[in-house]
Amino acid sequence: MSTTFLNKTALITGASSGIGEALALQLAQRGCDVALIARTQARLEQVASQIKGFGRKALVLPTDLTDAQATRSAVHTVLDTWGRIDFLFSNAGQYYRSPIAKLATELLRQSMEINFYSHVELVLSALPAMLARRSGHIVLISTMDAKKGIPPDTPYVAAKCALSGFGDLLRQELYRSGVEVTIAFPGRVDTPMIAHLSVPWISAKISAERCAKAILRGVERRKAEIILPPQALLLYYFQVFAPRVADFAVRFFHLEGWEHSGRGGL
Repeated sequence: MSTTFLNKTALITGASSGIGEALALQLAQRGCDVALIARTQARLEQVASQIKGFGRKALVLPTDLTDAQATRSAVHTVLDTWGRIDFLFSNAGQYYRSPIAKLATELLRQSMEINFYSHVELVLSALPAMLARRSGHIVLISTMDAKKGIPPDTPYVAAKCALSGFGDLLRQELYRSGVEVTIAFPGRVDTPMIAHLSVPWISAKISAERCAKAILRGVERRKAEIILPPQALLLYYFQVFAPRVADFAVRFFHLEGWEHSGRGGL
């Protein structure tokens, strides 16, 4: 097994369930101490208990990531406690949908707040310490929707596209700084965030554990971008070389899925 994460520290947002929880547990199994950020303390404590069961340290930091000061305070707590953040997994998010013709700009602002600005605030809070050490790896969890938008996900897609652009520039600006940047673009993942959404077979939800494993493998290989699963990568190639064919695929396979009651978030 790779020693990339052995005796290192990681901070993960959205760590109470889904991809964030899976990342936390897999990192602990690989010898990493993990700081956990999400809104619900009780659930974070459960994840922390499992991490400690692997013989690693866990730091529970219940935080409202739409509160910039709370985000900065959480990052500073990790730095004060452990002295460094080796890996930053910015994963928290909320799923918002609306057709553009019926879009309320307030809904778009809400999506931008959690799906874009909270990530930016987290990065800006942790980056100075990484640059001072000339070491660190920032991982932004976007979505395949940022590569090929699927109606009616406009509020979500717009924010995640902004995050993708921010991450692309961040990676370029940090060239030769010692700080690496990876952006992950997962397709549908079986998490509470989209538990209310049924999807067609061609975009079947992959497990959070499989997604986390692929992300960590990409981090180990210092990949700039990670797109998964394979059918998502195929859709991306269609979008690059024949956008209207990609549009047709979205319509033909009903990639928007079928929504039930409720909406989830991390």
